[in-house]
Amino acid sequence: MKRKLACIIIFLINLQASKAQPIIFTGNNGLVNFYSSAPLEDIEATNSQVISLLNTGKKIIEIKMLINQFEFKNKLMQQHFNENFMDSKKYPEATFKGKIYENIDFKKPGVYHVSATGEFELHGVERIRTIHGNLIITNSSISIETQFDVLLADHKIDIPEIVFNKVAEKIKISSKVLLSVSAESLVTK
Repeated sequence: MKRKLACIIIFLINLQASKAQPIIFTGNNGLVNFYSSAPLEDIEATNSQVISLLNTGKKIIEIKMLINQFEFKNKLMQQHFNENFMDSKKYPEATFKGKIYENIDFKKPGVYHVSATGEFELHGVERIRTIHGNLIITNSSISIETQFDVLLADHKIDIPEIVFNKVAEKIKISSKVLLSVSAESLVTK
């Protein structure tokens, strides 16, 4: 009887240990581009210091960037962007924290079309957004690619009348983040 009980306990311990543990993936060199196409001027900028986190157990994705890290070809345009439009001293970050809808086997390499719904904060205004993209899983990393639009009015970003024909009311955003297993996940395995 003691032997049977010991076998059952060992079996249950092994069963519990074999359950998939959530893995945390992180990245700190993501890329976000924005593009504004207006009648008098097209404006582009890139931010290459985007921080990201993916919790595979909870299917939570988090993205964070500093607004003043967007780089423009024209430095004066960059200054106007930070001071006159985005007020990046008052609103230094843009963030997204959302939950992925689809059931993904994060251990199986492939390309998966996914949707994440969550809180998108820009210019101090938070909106619930669903963002669609591709999640690309390899044996050693995960990357996420998205494209979506942002309406400036949704985030109370005013366009000064003097430059109204130079800045679009709808900005096109594209992003790519590369994530790898965090050291924290390796320690908890």
